[in-house]
Amino acid sequence: MMPRMEDEPTTREDLISKRLLANNKTWVAEQLSRDPAYFEKLSKGQHPHSLWIGCADSRVPADMITGSHSGDIFVHRNIANMVVHDDLNMLSVLQYAVEVLEVEHVIVCGHYGCGGVKAALGHQNLGLINKWLRYIKDVYRLNSTELDKYSDPEKLERRLVELNVIEGVHNLAKTSIIQEAWVKRRGPLLHGWVYDLSDGILRDLGVNASDTRHLEQIYKYDIKE
Repeated sequence: MMPRMEDEPTTREDLISKRLLANNKTWVAEQLSRDPAYFEKLSKGQHPHSLWIGCADSRVPADMITGSHSGDIFVHRNIANMVVHDDLNMLSVLQYAVEVLEVEHVIVCGHYGCGGVKAALGHQNLGLINKWLRYIKDVYRLNSTELDKYSDPEKLERRLVELNVIEGVHNLAKTSIIQEAWVKRRGPLLHGWVYDLSDGILRDLGVNASDTRHLEQIYKYDIKE
């Protein structure tokens, strides 16, 4: 791309990028005013206590809604916070977080009003994304006895958001990465949360897991201490 000449009109894209860069400088100055060694300490490495698997939605930034600081949370985001066995990107993040960073918690966090869940409930042909949304449709199929009883579309959507998170936690427990960590270091603890955009509150769905006791036998690996 050719650089823009100074006499060319400024576009909206130019204004946005300039604002972001200016905001960065302001943020840097604010951090340094609080702690002159802030970036020096960050550059020496990270020691996050948690891995966050969340939705790519721009309204759900993990650090901001949890009041966390840089270095606290290792983050992976995708459409509708999916945890599926053939997503090598997510699995690579999970392995690094669990085996190298040794995080104490892994949080799957969905949010009400999720566009991915809403799209999965529909029948529109969306091209490539159909393949991804099919995982959510599978969550519906697995819970169809419950979900088919909903007559209110909004309540149905909210419940599918929750069930998608619960399935994500269950799928984490199925991985050899998590099971090996549970055997070797008794961690991490798995959590399923939902964020409500209407009030900003995170809700714990109560699906915490720290061992394979509640996992179907077929998914358990023989892992030695």
